[in-house]
Amino acid sequence: MTKNILLGHGSGGKLSHDLITNLFVKYFHNDILDQQTDASVLKPGSELISFTTDSFVVDPIFFPGGNIGKLAIAGTVNDLAVSGAKPLYLSASFIIEEGLPFKDLEEIVKTMSEEAEKAGVKIVTGDTKVVDRGKCDKVFINTTGVGALDIKRQKIGLGTEIKAGDKVIINGTLADHGMCIMSVREGLGFQAEIESDCASLNRMIGEVLEVSEQVKFMRDATRGGLATVLCELAESRKLGFEIDESKVPVKENVRGICELLGFDPLYVANEGKVLMIVGNNDAEKVLETLKKNEFGKEAAIIGEVTDEHHGKAWITTGIGGRRIIDMLAGEQLPRIC
Repeated sequence: MTKNILLGHGSGGKLSHDLITNLFVKYFHNDILDQQTDASVLKPGSELISFTTDSFVVDPIFFPGGNIGKLAIAGTVNDLAVSGAKPLYLSASFIIEEGLPFKDLEEIVKTMSEEAEKAGVKIVTGDTKVVDRGKCDKVFINTTGVGALDIKRQKIGLGTEIKAGDKVIINGTLADHGMCIMSVREGLGFQAEIESDCASLNRMIGEVLEVSEQVKFMRDATRGGLATVLCELAESRKLGFEIDESKVPVKENVRGICELLGFDPLYVANEGKVLMIVGNNDAEKVLETLKKNEFGKEAAIIGEVTDEHHGKAWITTGIGGRRIIDMLAGEQLPRIC
């Protein structure tokens, strides 16, 4: 552990992993938290619920394809949906810097209302705090979500039923959100504007779960990107993964900017992408279902689970080589969500 907190501790990569494991889990340890899923599965009565929380500090707060408000709703809805739950209720808490234009706050809140309606969830409680100028960067938002979980889907967030031969599916192109934020924040002014993929995916995920009972794991590939999800899953489940780089969808303009700036699309944050591990027999059916949805038109099967090199994810590169996918060691892009 370092002596001081670094930006990299918020990256979603190895530093984040170490911070969570060596500090928060160490002191907050319990059987539910120790599972370290995007959303916890709880049983307060006879029914199961999925419960999650997230905070959003993205800079800038407005960007092509959305704003911090849309991000807050979609991010929390997606964390519930990838656990296999049906998102129902959200809270929304705001920390606002004195001097923020009222019209900006209204636009953010209006967008949150619209995105919640699209996702079919209700914002039912919240809180507001205002701090002195310079004590917060415009506005930070925390959202907490609750969803209903069918008992037959309670293991999706854990991935305990994954086995060799299962297929790895992504619902669309990688790195759109991260490169969008990078471009706007740094004023790079690329001719081909990149839009964030920020979106609530619960309806698309619901369509998949209706046609297949072989969805064994889901996780939205946000901070740390697809690579971090694969690394964490390989390590926790002691399985191997083989990914084919040529099948991983990336928009050409996004790929070009990543190459120009030295970013690997596998590690760049997404806000509208879900990784699914699906039984081999249902993989094509799931892919077909995804492609019928507006958020899954570019879905692809990008690899499979293997019984070799347990605990590691490997990728076959475009030139035929192979390399291990390591967890992101530092910070690629701070304040991406």
